[in-house]
Parts: sequence; structure tokens; C-alpha cells
Amino acid sequence: MPSDTHTPAGSPRDRSASEVPPPAPLPERTAHPDPGPAEALREAPGPPSAPQSYLAVFAVREFRAVFAAHLLSLLGVVVSELALTFLVYDLTGSPLLSALTFALGFLPYLVGGTLFAGVADRYPARRVLVTCDLICAACVAVMVVPGTPVAGLLVLRCLVAAVSPVFTGTRMAALTDILGEGDLFVLGRSLLRIVSQSALLIGFGVGGVLLAALTPRGAIAITVATFLCSALLLRFGTRDRPARTGGEGGGALLKDSLSGARIILADRRIRALMLLFWVPTAFVVAPEALAAPYADAIGAGPAALGLMMCAMAVGHIGAELYAGSVLSPRVRSRIVLPVAALGLVPLVLYAVRPGMVLTVVSLVLTGMGAAYVIGLDQWFVDAVPQELRGRAMTLLTAGLMTVQGVGMALAGLAAEFFPVHQVVAASGVIGTACTLLLIVEVRRTAPRTGSEQGSDIEVRDGADRHVTSG
Repeated sequence: MPSDTHTPAGSPRDRSASEVPPPAPLPERTAHPDPGPAEALREAPGPPSAPQSYLAVFAVREFRAVFAAHLLSLLGVVVSELALTFLVYDLTGSPLLSALTFALGFLPYLVGGTLFAGVADRYPARRVLVTCDLICAACVAVMVVPGTPVAGLLVLRCLVAAVSPVFTGTRMAALTDILGEGDLFVLGRSLLRIVSQSALLIGFGVGGVLLAALTPRGAIAITVATFLCSALLLRFGTRDRPARTGGEGGGALLKDSLSGARIILADRRIRALMLLFWVPTAFVVAPEALAAPYADAIGAGPAALGLMMCAMAVGHIGAELYAGSVLSPRVRSRIVLPVAALGLVPLVLYAVRPGMVLTVVSLVLTGMGAAYVIGLDQWFVDAVPQELRGRAMTLLTAGLMTVQGVGMALAGLAAEFFPVHQVVAASGVIGTACTLLLIVEVRRTAPRTGSEQGSDIEVRDGADRHVTSG
């Protein structure tokens, strides 16, 4: 379960998946019946656009449990991915199979996120999250068994990856119950994203230390405990809330998932916002995918390669911490489109085949461009009706992981025919052009503020509108 991760299966329905109806209009927003423990924090006096503190998010007991569970399961995922890659290479001696083991973390996301998205809304969130952690713990436990063949290891890797998008989408939707739909939700999502970025820096280091002290199977065994601890934290640290769709029965899970995806993607506003998450991500992975050949091309050593791999994450973490701590919700909303438009521009520096200093600067600046997402989170939760939120966020997560895998593959393919620095620079140019076209669509679909001012179009500032969890 990378970055935001996990999924169980649902109960049978009456009709088959082939009977998916045509997209229906999005339902009206309804007030959520469960205000959640963050109500008092959201109703605290003060200017509506004043920034909340990250400490205010940690004041919510349920979020502390979710945060700790996220940290444990994510660390387990990173360590298990590294250890499993080493284990497959040790068993087969095949670099291809070793690389495939790592790539399988991306591929099943689309399947799991599309076919099982209905789980996120049809079942109580706590049950879904705990079940997903237990499924992942069971899969990893089987990986530890000495007799498990390589094919079995790869299948189990796919199962864990298929579970991931539903876990992540369910957790994202559950955060709106725990923290509400305003600034606390945005900051909570931001903290989880920062942990995900940090895990890439810390997790591989921890994994390397464990592999130096233990066998690959021994390192993998540790992750069983991290998943089980995550399940316990979620089971006893969060409240048991009802399913979003008001019940678990009626209709096949596959049909429910596919019809939900069609309804979500048929809405022009939601589709535009989802693409604004996806499109820059597809291009921003190019320098990371090609970091090793680029370091070789400029004569940089292994230490320089490690610095290049960390630079973008450092820029992302720093910029998001600043945006979440210093900027008000209104300012974060206003910078979404400008920052998204400029986020990939630093990659154009690769056109001059820069040395290490300019390369690292370019990557840090590119990472800082991801700060637009903290404001985009609020727009997205405002646009999606509460009863579709689990499916929408599951689909969002599946798309994010899928486009990263596709982007890496396309960058690698292009580098077979063109110099690496030109491929990265072209990613910056093409990605910026695509993002600008998408920004036009986002602006066209933005809700109007003021019935008398038809030309004055702004995005809703959720922190100004939502004072309850509904």
C-alpha cells in the first residue's frame, strides 16, 4: 500500500455488472448526520479565513489514531517493497523480475480502485479500514513462509496493491467525518501526505538497515506487525459510523462501483478537478524515473543519485508545511491554479543538461510546486456529494498511482530514443501545456460567487462555508 493505501469485497447484489445504468445526475448535497468530535474546533470564534494550526488537527483524538495507523502501515509498505524486491532477486537472479516486483505496486491500483470502489461507501468506514489492514497482514505473512514460490510472491504483491486504493479512499472520506469538510480536513490530508513523502526518505533507509541485519523474509515479517498494529489503532481509536449509502444491501458490488465511477466522471466539475490532480503527476515522475541514467550521463556518483532522489520530496514537504502553517484557507485557494501552472516549469532547466547543483535546485522547485494540492483538496471535497465521497476518493487515488506508473514507463521508453535530459525537459514543457489547458476547464467549471456578477468566477473557499461536518 504505497503512499495513501488498502480494500475488502462486498456482498452480492441482484443484477449483473453488465446492467450498469447510464450516468445519472449527481445527487444533492445532504448534511451529514454525524457531526464528529471536531465540531467545537470548527465553531471556534475568529476570522473565517484565519489559518488553523496543524496542532488543532492533533487535538482531535480520532485523527491521532488515524495518523499513527497511517505511519505504521506506510512504513511497513515501504520496507516490505524493498525487502520483497531483494527476496525475488535473491531467489531468481533476474533483474527483470526484481524490477517487476516493484512495478506491481502501481499496476493493480486501477483494477482495485475501479472495481471495488463501492466498498468505501457501502460499508462502515472503520470495518473497511480494519479489514484491509488484516488482508494485507495475511498476504505479507504468507510471503514470509519459506516455501512460497516467486509466482506466489508476485500474486500476493498484487493483492496488497489492489487493496490499497480502497483503503486510501475510505480513509480520505472518513477524514471528513472526523475533521469536517473545512480547514481541519485540508490540514489533516496535508499531514498524511507529508508523512507519505517522508516515508520515502526514511522508509528506504530503515529497510536498508533491516536488510543488513536480517534476511529479506525477516524484514518482511516485521511488516506483519505494523499492519496488525494499524488495524488495532483503527478498531479501537475511531468511532463506528454507519455506511454512507445508508445500508449494505441491494445490488452487486461491481455494478455499484462502476456506476459510481460513471456518475463521478460524468460531472464536468469533478472530472476537471480530478484531472488537475492526475495530469501534473503523470509528468512530474520523469526525473525520478530517469535519475539513475541522468546521474550516469553527468558523471555523478551514488551519493549524488541519492540526493537527486530526495530533492523533490524535500521541496514538497517544505512547501506543504509552509502552505498549511502560514497561508490562510483563502490564500491557499487562490494559489491553486497559478502554482499548478508553474509547477513543472523548473524541469525545463534540464534542457541545458545542468550539473548537480542546478539539477537539485530544479527538483526542489518542482517538488514545491505540489503545494497547489493542499488547496485543491478543499475544492474536491466541496464538489463531491457526501454519499459519493468514498468512491470518488478511491477513484482519485487509483488514478494517481496509475498515472505515475504510466508516466514512468513513457519516460523510460522516450529515453530509449532521446537523451535523458531532453526527455525530462520535454516532460516539463508538455506537462505545462497540458496543465494550462486543464486550468481553462477548471476555471470554466468554477462556481460563480454572486448572482449579480456573472463574470466574477472564483472557486469556493470551503473554510468560509463549512462550519459543521456536513
